[in-house]
Amino acid sequence: MRGLGELGGGVEPTVGRTPPRVLTIAGTDSGGGAGVAADLRAFAACGVHGCVAVTAVTVQNSIGVTGVHTIPPETVAAQIEAVATDIGLDAVKTGMLATTAIIEAICAACDRTGIGGSGPTPFIVDPVAASMSGDSLLAASALDAYREQLFPRATVVTPNLDEVRLLVGIDVHDRDAQYRAAKALHALGPRYVLVKGGHLVEDTDVCVDLLFDGDSYTELAGPRFDTGHTHGSGDNMAAAIASGLARGLAVPAAVAQAKRFLVETVRWSYPLGAGHGPVSPLWTVRPWWREPAGE
Repeated sequence: MRGLGELGGGVEPTVGRTPPRVLTIAGTDSGGGAGVAADLRAFAACGVHGCVAVTAVTVQNSIGVTGVHTIPPETVAAQIEAVATDIGLDAVKTGMLATTAIIEAICAACDRTGIGGSGPTPFIVDPVAASMSGDSLLAASALDAYREQLFPRATVVTPNLDEVRLLVGIDVHDRDAQYRAAKALHALGPRYVLVKGGHLVEDTDVCVDLLFDGDSYTELAGPRFDTGHTHGSGDNMAAAIASGLARGLAVPAAVAQAKRFLVETVRWSYPLGAGHGPVSPLWTVRPWWREPAGE
């Protein structure tokens, strides 16, 4: 039987090449379907090294969220700076940020370390406001902090339609409203807006995400699957975009690649617990543990 170091044929080196490094600034999900757990799975599947700045600890399973404990803002900022000043970062994404104070601390840390805005590190803002079960994950007062502080620093913002309604007051029920929402969101200052169409139930056979750069619109269509197991889909999309940007792709190419990645994560989603199961980036994993017979 071969050792793990020989599975790829020959002896593997003990020190490899450092992959691109991506930081998620997000909360935990004790059920593992969303939050930093989902981000780290997606990072690994996309071939990047994942780092973490935890903003909140949730008590959560497939049914819902029953508790939230926020991390002190100064500790969130310290996590970002500890990673950025030592390991270095090729892209950063956000998830659950919880409070205005945490958002303000993140913005200050990002400015000090060149993340987003005019800095060299791409910054993907996923404006997480509620869990899939509808439990609030964001203080209402923090919406202004998203609009006024995070969005002007963002390379890409990736709201779903519920978040669009909270942020710019547009209830998206058709493609025309999706276009208007993208324009309204872009006016808040991000370089690119991706209005995700997963909640647009009027699209019965297709799921269309809309990318807008202030001048041109790009529709990214994919199949719509009949599944209730889509927990963590937004996390996976933003994580895949961040991974593409970390590898040097331009924003449109990174978003298109992330869309293809997400289609497969939804296709291979699985049931977990009594509620909503997660999407799965595990379809990318090569089954190295299945060795050929007789070896």
